[in-house]
Amino acid sequence: MDLNLIPTLDPNPLPAPYWVFKILLLVTFSLHVVAMNLLVGGAALALIARKTSNEYGARIFADLSKKLPSFLPATITIGIAPLLFLQVIYGPYFYTSTIIMGWLWFSVLVLLTISYYGFYFASFKSTEIPEHAARVMLVSFLIVLGVGFLHSNVATLAQSPARWATKYFADPTGWNLNLTDPTLIPRYLHFFVAAIAVGGLLLAFVGIANWQRDSAYGRAILTLGGKAFLLATMAQYLIGAWFLIALPREQRSFFMGENKFASAFLTLGFVCGLAAIFIMFIALRQHDPRRPIYTATGFTAVVVLAMIVARDLLRDSYLKPYLQAQHFVVKTQWTVFPLFVALFTAGVVLWFLMLKRYFFPSADNTPSAAQSRI
Repeated sequence: MDLNLIPTLDPNPLPAPYWVFKILLLVTFSLHVVAMNLLVGGAALALIARKTSNEYGARIFADLSKKLPSFLPATITIGIAPLLFLQVIYGPYFYTSTIIMGWLWFSVLVLLTISYYGFYFASFKSTEIPEHAARVMLVSFLIVLGVGFLHSNVATLAQSPARWATKYFADPTGWNLNLTDPTLIPRYLHFFVAAIAVGGLLLAFVGIANWQRDSAYGRAILTLGGKAFLLATMAQYLIGAWFLIALPREQRSFFMGENKFASAFLTLGFVCGLAAIFIMFIALRQHDPRRPIYTATGFTAVVVLAMIVARDLLRDSYLKPYLQAQHFVVKTQWTVFPLFVALFTAGVVLWFLMLKRYFFPSADNTPSAAQSRI
């Protein structure tokens, strides 16, 4: 393709080494993915629980409904950070693809606002009028899935500059999708099914948090979450194989031994996923499954990180003819860089402490306050 179609890089030098922005992009995107998975997986399993004949189905739906309004703004707010680092490294590719999609991309803000109000309505009415709350939550859930589909279109289009001219001149008004990309659907499903798995872990931890004061309910919600995790994680191997086969031959070879770094991360995710499945299966057969669930969660965290790194390597493989690290001019601002690292680290630590306090209130909290959070 004509390389003149690709906008030039920002003439301002990078204020820190290229690898620093890479690490920050991967770390912040990982946090964003966790929040997104809790939202999508939590909503999906809440709706499933509402339709089950289990005696605790309504209670599970009500409990999860109260958490979802927190997960959506967390997903959006945390997503700002990787977006900023993304534009530093991949700005010309990301913004060009959003321009090609135009109005569809602008609609994301409107759709998320509607979805946000819907989740809040469901959280307030989940006990009083659960049927109406479930319908509204379903609409919000479908909207979020639609937004995720738009993001997948942008991501695949951004790493395929050769498609830009055809897409834009076919419809310059900005109503384009990247539906002709064979990796679009498996890529999207890979993220969606992963969200179900992480949502299953969310239910498991809600079950653990309720274990002491209501063991029957804790066991019920933990079992539902564990089964959802098992089914979704096993399905990921089929979807992952589809995704790998759909890749162009060059990118497929990239993960099949041509690049040892990429192959290692793909293998790490594969092995740790199997370990998580095995441990969760054992956990659900035990009288007290709490400890092995922690272990399965640890392996799942490794899988998430491995897949995010593999995703980043895949993007770089696509863009290798157009963009490489040596293309950037670096002028590190050493006076502010240490302060940024300190504040960033403190922010990540604070985020995890908030999660811990949200799911596991301390013993000195009043029972009513603890119940309201859990």
